[in-house]
Amino acid sequence: MAAFEPLEFSHADRRRIYEHVERTGSVSADDLPRNLGIDPSGFRHHVAILKRDGLVAEGEGKLRVDFEEGEVETFETGDWAVTIRQARQDDLEGLTSVIREVADERTDIVAESVAGVLDHEEVLLRHNDVASRMFFVATIGEAVVGWVHLEAPELEKLAHTAKLTVGVLGDHQGYGIGSTLLERGLSWAGANGYEKLYNSIPATNEDAISFLESKGFETEAVRKNHYKIGEEYTDEVMMAIVV
Repeated sequence: MAAFEPLEFSHADRRRIYEHVERTGSVSADDLPRNLGIDPSGFRHHVAILKRDGLVAEGEGKLRVDFEEGEVETFETGDWAVTIRQARQDDLEGLTSVIREVADERTDIVAESVAGVLDHEEVLLRHNDVASRMFFVATIGEAVVGWVHLEAPELEKLAHTAKLTVGVLGDHQGYGIGSTLLERGLSWAGANGYEKLYNSIPATNEDAISFLESKGFETEAVRKNHYKIGEEYTDEVMMAIVV
């Protein structure tokens, strides 16, 4: 699936198969016909068409949504070889842990809420009739050290916009990893038809605001006393960039 386009299905069972795979992340192709009550021979026919249409992919006996993975980028910084790539379902636990750690360190309320959604849904990448979600990660070896996340509603009047979060573990900040992740997110958004990205940050998170400003984000609005952190109220700074 090259882009987050409207979903169309020529058969109800194909929609059911896709929707089950999409909300599960990956699922055994052997178990799915029984779980959905679909005849196995008809199931294989529907899967073949979904694969042909670039909606699902199959590997190691499991079905997943067929997101086009794009480029895998590797660069040297500090003492590390860093890889930037699209997130995979098996990154879920490590990525969620990194988001929570960064959100706690830098008081990123939106990122904290993203981690909560991942804990609840247990699925990274989503594309359905309500919303779409994409992650790219920075890894060193097998360990996730940073991410960029984009989430967009399928509502037609808002389909040109997406929310964005980006973060890097504290020990790995200052080495260009966050900048490279953000560039990857902006590039992907532009290639997939998004025109404007938003990020909302507590006013106390001055480092994040300065970082985004240095990358071309501008403050569009400030909501007074929107967050209560501990016993203190703080403003929400709503930032945006045109891509």
